[in-house]
Amino acid sequence: MSNSTSAPAPLRIELADERATLRLAEDIAMVLRPGDAVALQGDLGAGKTTLSRALLRALADDPALEVPSPTFTLVQPYDFKRFPVAHLDLYRMEDPDEIDELGLDEMLGEGAALIEWPERAEGALPADSLWMTLEATDAGEARVATFYVNEGDWAERLSRSFALRRFLDEAGWQGASRRFLQGDASARRYETARVGERHAIAMNAPARPDGPPVRDGKPYSRIARLAEDVRPFVAIDKALRERGFAAPEIYAADCGAGFLLIEDLGRGAVVADGAPIGERYQAAAALLADLHACDWPREVTLEDGCVHHVPAYDRDALMIEAELYLDWYVPDVTGAPASAEAAAAFRDGWNRLIDLMDGSPRTWCLRDYHSPNLIWREERTGNDRLGLIDFQDTVIGPEAYDLASLAQDARVTVPEALEEALVASYVALREERDASFDAEGLRRDYAILSAHRATKIIGIFTRLARRDGKPGYLAHMPRLFAYLERSLSHPALADIKLWYDRFAPK
Repeated sequence: MSNSTSAPAPLRIELADERATLRLAEDIAMVLRPGDAVALQGDLGAGKTTLSRALLRALADDPALEVPSPTFTLVQPYDFKRFPVAHLDLYRMEDPDEIDELGLDEMLGEGAALIEWPERAEGALPADSLWMTLEATDAGEARVATFYVNEGDWAERLSRSFALRRFLDEAGWQGASRRFLQGDASARRYETARVGERHAIAMNAPARPDGPPVRDGKPYSRIARLAEDVRPFVAIDKALRERGFAAPEIYAADCGAGFLLIEDLGRGAVVADGAPIGERYQAAAALLADLHACDWPREVTLEDGCVHHVPAYDRDALMIEAELYLDWYVPDVTGAPASAEAAAAFRDGWNRLIDLMDGSPRTWCLRDYHSPNLIWREERTGNDRLGLIDFQDTVIGPEAYDLASLAQDARVTVPEALEEALVASYVALREERDASFDAEGLRRDYAILSAHRATKIIGIFTRLARRDGKPGYLAHMPRLFAYLERSLSHPALADIKLWYDRFAPK
């Protein structure tokens, strides 16, 4: 077995029965990712087949998935939605070098591999493989699982997954079935948890570590006013629910560990076939008008006595977000940083636009008020039809920000006619409630903030593609540039439009 003297000590887990083995398989499946190789050892009857089937079925989210033994084929491929997985049985392999003929490197380039009888290829498997041994005991279905890690972050990932399992158990969800749930672009991870007819969402969000200082000795996340742990989510959730908005109920929380168990609001979407559903977007605009009619606090006290101070969406935050365009998009396209002249003109232009909004009304900006975070609930009425999620980065800023997030949705193309209809209906609802509502100022701020948001997200999606290895986000770029062009047509943005005309990479 590959286990160097410098490797962490083996982790030993006692499995009381077959159900414990099935749960362990789910715990591993939740943290598996492309490039991973799991080397599964054990004598005949030790439970390798039981664990392998459970792991593959958890990845497929299909408890009835047929999992044939690859004993004679050596490799059984699976094209799962998350990523492909290869199930290998090397019992009949005679030479470790044959692993190359099977194409393991290619398998790991796109997906993961579960390898039984890995000792037949010892020395030929990746150094960061997870080695796992199952052993039978004298106590019927009881087993002992031992994990060996030489390189990579397996120890950290497994520890986090096992901690989430303990959190679920302590919250009264013992033996919960865990399934991966597609999350957002952040480091947060989501799962569904199910016990019988009960189901919920488990949020796995460890405290954000400080990144390198980028300005005035502060990391980007602090300047941009991004949530650093789950407490802001809990606080904003509490306030939204108290005012009748459909944020998820929180069933259990361990804020220190970064675990939340929250209500599953469903899977209803505000888009269909990649296009916005106009009625549902109109309902989202109406909800914003109601939300902006509320008097939101600057501080929210949590049940444990902690106080969350809702940060201001101030000049520093707005500017560092806009500058993501300079920091990531410009050098990615041109191969060089923006010139000193271009960078100075960019900052001057955006500072003048921020000045224009100095006197604008302020409210809570949920900050990512767009299609992935709006859950349509057809059976409900009024604002209860829209479930709200992903609001932990809420700030106090100009009213137009969330309207811009909705009407220029970064993930789905909103036709210009629908965009204008959304803004018009929002304005009409605000004017009904308040005869002094400044519609012209709102439209000006909307143009500024929609241009700012497009500029920021162009930078973010470039960063996700180049730094984080997520090139899929680049597919949204044409939409973002089209939105930016729309917004720059407003007279208030004439000066910054000249910057994009002159300096923006073509």
